[in-house]
Amino acid sequence: MDVSLGGLRADATRSDGEVVDLMLPLWRALVVFRVITWGFACFGVWSRWDGIARPSGAVIQLAGMGLWTVIASIGYSRHWGRRNTRLAFADLIVTAGCMYLTLLAQPLVDIRGGASVLTSVWAAGPVLALAISRGRDGGLLGAATISLALLSLRGVDNAARILSNVQLLLVAGLVVGYAASTMRRATTRLRDAIATESATAERLRLSRSIHDGVLQVLAQVQRRGNAIGGEAVELAALAAEQEVALRTLMATRAATGDRGRIDLCMLLLPLATPRVDVVVPAGQVLVATARATELVAVVKEALSNVSKHAGPEAQAWVVVEDLGTEVLLSIRDDGVGTTADRLEAAGHLGVSQSIRGRIADLGGSVTVRTAPGEGTEWEMKVSKA
Repeated sequence: MDVSLGGLRADATRSDGEVVDLMLPLWRALVVFRVITWGFACFGVWSRWDGIARPSGAVIQLAGMGLWTVIASIGYSRHWGRRNTRLAFADLIVTAGCMYLTLLAQPLVDIRGGASVLTSVWAAGPVLALAISRGRDGGLLGAATISLALLSLRGVDNAARILSNVQLLLVAGLVVGYAASTMRRATTRLRDAIATESATAERLRLSRSIHDGVLQVLAQVQRRGNAIGGEAVELAALAAEQEVALRTLMATRAATGDRGRIDLCMLLLPLATPRVDVVVPAGQVLVATARATELVAVVKEALSNVSKHAGPEAQAWVVVEDLGTEVLLSIRDDGVGTTADRLEAAGHLGVSQSIRGRIADLGGSVTVRTAPGEGTEWEMKVSKA
């Protein structure tokens, strides 16, 4: 799926690989509107034929409108006409010009005296086109331009008489623009859902293959290595590390985000090793991307302290809890522990700068509990936004 929120494209890739324009129904409706309203304009000229001062001018105007209807309809039916707003703006300019072509059929004094502008409702076409391509703002711009053109033909003295037309143009621009913007937002969510579904399906397929082959072999190597002893123990340890890495890869979720946020769990799961367990909620924990990056750096520093000071056999646990507007991170180990004074003593720059400093910059709080022989536990609470 490919979506441009600049207001020009909203595409989704179907399961068969074909790219589908999700805005296509609106564009097709616009083409039908253009054709039908041109027919209405022709009928209006025919029904008022005797009251038109210069019928030949009306025929020229209708011919120009018909030619542009064909060109615009072909454009809006093709990707080149929908991928940006150039055709919609050209439509706006040409339509305004066609409105002034009414002067070929009726003198200006007659138009200001009550004679019809022969474009009729056909003139609303570019309002809808801009609303579809640019949303609410595009619709309002188109409505304002057509309204000004109509006002210049009718005259300021007749402003009250065209008020209903102006209102209809504004409402059309607002409603269609809102619908188009809503469609694009829905398309963005659909894109993310399709990407997540595809990634999950592929991950499940790979997981089955890995579980049926590689993980079983690694488990067998680990058991045999420990049973043989000697140098084979080192091989068993390597097999255990790779087994954990593969299981972590299988458990890692797709890197999906939403409006500048990212799943913190997805960033932390790869930190798991035979000596580090990462425990996360079943659902996503979406955190502002910059904050998530800082929190991962904090966790890495805490785990580095475990590796350096907790002892060679120490195990560590990283736990993520979703508190709604905040996230709670706990890093605990069962190592040798220490005292609070020694932890804060000079030389532990990772504690004062990389951990406490980063959390303070994020406006969060840090609590540490430690004692000799009882390991160390860090608890950090930070806002998600």
